[in-house]
Amino acid sequence: MFETARYEISRRVRGTMVLSVAISLYAGFIVWYFTVLEGVSIEDVFEELPPAMMEAFGIETLSTIEGFLGAQIYNFVWLLGLGLYFAYVAGGIVAADIENDRMDLLLSFPISRSQLLVEKAASLLLPIVVVNVVVGCVIYLLAASIGERIDVTHLALTHVLSVPYLLVCTAIGLVFSVAVDRAAIAERGAIGVVFALFLIESAVSGASEYEWIRYISPTHYYEPTPLLIDGSYELIDTGILLVAFVGLVLLSQILFYQRDI
Repeated sequence: MFETARYEISRRVRGTMVLSVAISLYAGFIVWYFTVLEGVSIEDVFEELPPAMMEAFGIETLSTIEGFLGAQIYNFVWLLGLGLYFAYVAGGIVAADIENDRMDLLLSFPISRSQLLVEKAASLLLPIVVVNVVVGCVIYLLAASIGERIDVTHLALTHVLSVPYLLVCTAIGLVFSVAVDRAAIAERGAIGVVFALFLIESAVSGASEYEWIRYISPTHYYEPTPLLIDGSYELIDTGILLVAFVGLVLLSQILFYQRDI
């Protein structure tokens, strides 16, 4: 039981480690750069930026370590980078097997399509959890090494509440993966949608008449900078992301069940 999940997880261990190390190194550079800018009025550099750009990169304050990390790491790497990454990986999780004629073999085993899809998708929980735990600990230690103290609760919330957001991005990729035959098309479609949703949230931030459009973007429901600075969040936003994730997974199961393979 769960042989597919165990196999898929074993394939992702190396990639997960590489991803964790890469982001940790980037975090180390950002923390070092924060010390270089000490005494520089970097707020003045960004005050002329358009509101949409300020919104896109979550720029609230750059004079504190929390605000600087929120803009340089969490809004850039977590919201955009990891969102695109998990959408891309999930986009090929089924489509690649269909394209390479492996799906016929997998479905010949005593496992339902629904279980096969769930186990394949569940394997992505490994990188989602490990990256959050490893990078979260690294960032706390890096900040402490330069004499800055980040509230542990705020940092933990920032990472824990990113999981539903990343799950939604994964589910978007999953829908594309079961809907098309070619992995490349599914992967590009998934990252295209996630990127478009990211841009929508940023572009309409200053237009009150189009503000309702923001509600279709998952980035609207996860704001890491306020979480990191003062721990402020809305629990209903997390609930909405989880509902969206479940809905997208159910949609992918329906599409996969109806496919002629």
